[in-house]
Amino acid sequence: MSTHREFIILSSLAAGAALAGARPLFATRVKPKAVLFDAFPIFDPRPVFVLAEELFPGKGPELSNAWRTRQFEYTWIHNSLGDYKDFWQVTQDALNFATTSLKLDLTADKRDRLMGSYLQLKAYPDVLESLKAMKQDGLRLAFLSNFTVKMLQAGIANSGLDGMFDHLLSTDRVSVFKPAPRAYQMGLDAFKLKRHEMVFAAFAGWDAVGAKKFGYPTFWVNRANQPNEQLGITPDGTGSNLVYLASFVTV
Repeated sequence: MSTHREFIILSSLAAGAALAGARPLFATRVKPKAVLFDAFPIFDPRPVFVLAEELFPGKGPELSNAWRTRQFEYTWIHNSLGDYKDFWQVTQDALNFATTSLKLDLTADKRDRLMGSYLQLKAYPDVLESLKAMKQDGLRLAFLSNFTVKMLQAGIANSGLDGMFDHLLSTDRVSVFKPAPRAYQMGLDAFKLKRHEMVFAAFAGWDAVGAKKFGYPTFWVNRANQPNEQLGITPDGTGSNLVYLASFVTV
């Protein structure tokens, strides 16, 4: 599906949900005081994959899938080994592995362009108005992400989201990646609230599982329309974009 067509479909879904007052199913809960976000419910990574196809014609989807898969596998391996590299370095290591495994010639220029694309990410079209609605409802907002602070700051600046977030909680603070409990603990430490007073907004199913296991009410922003993880834990709410999340947390 083309990026243009995805944009039209996403915008239509967001507008339709807003008009209909659509709400996902969720468990009865205390109205939250804060929302914690992974990076990818906010920032659209698809331009990275478009660039991969531009630089490696005919190999872009295969490279993107291999890169993205290894990127997160490396975070889990680092957690298991008890060492830590920041997400920028992990992303570059995963890119090196993916191109080597596919026998692609990753020149320094191509590497720098692909890595640099992570500093050019912008928010999905449904994000700004949804965040404004949450702020107007009195909710405090923060990132709780594997991204480095530099990556988060770049995405915020690119998207005109300055002033929206109270905290940029990178796993660099605790030197361990999600879904380790110490990573999710950052939200409690930053806001001085109880678990049930915050909602965690995940992009990946495994992150929703990790946050729910930690004790946060959890909303899965399932933009990729993926099935639930088969881990015996399901999120409290789910929807395809931030319009649904805004409805979930502001009722």
